[in-house]
Amino acid sequence: MLRVLLFASLRDRAGWGERTLQLGSDAVSAAQLWSQLELGSMQGISVAVNQELVGADQLLKPGDELAFLPPFTGG
Repeated sequence: MLRVLLFASLRDRAGWGERTLQLGSDAVSAAQLWSQLELGSMQGISVAVNQELVGADQLLKPGDELAFLPPFTGG
């Protein structure tokens, strides 16, 4: 199982903030999963796996917590 979290405007746009997904036997990256979830463009989106910022090409494994974060703003 994989825990997927969306924050702020991403959560509002998708209509959900947390889902638990079953991973298949093939390796999947955060970007591939984003595409499968049909959430639109990933431009400006940050990815965290197990509470650590990573690249969108990060491969996921069962038990991971994947978070998608909207662009950071402020100063």
